[in-house]
Amino acid sequence: MHPPLTLHKHPMCAEIIEQFQKCHLEHPVAKFFGECTDLKIKLDRCFRQEKALKRKANFEESKKFKEQLRAFKKENAASSGE
Repeated sequence: MHPPLTLHKHPMCAEIIEQFQKCHLEHPVAKFFGECTDLKIKLDRCFRQEKALKRKANFEESKKFKEQLRAFKKENAASSGE
């Protein structure tokens, strides 16, 4: 199973998505017998790469946010202690 194949949500995989959808349109019966399997495998790999990049970016963003939060807490503790 794969996520919805909307091009705006998966810009990295747009070309493969288009090829996959075209394969399904051109082979309405053969798709059930593995005609589009190679494209499906490429699509799955692309989605995994895309997810890994998003996960890494989110992790970096959360580290920055945690640092800001620590600095804010430290500043508040220092100012309330005065």
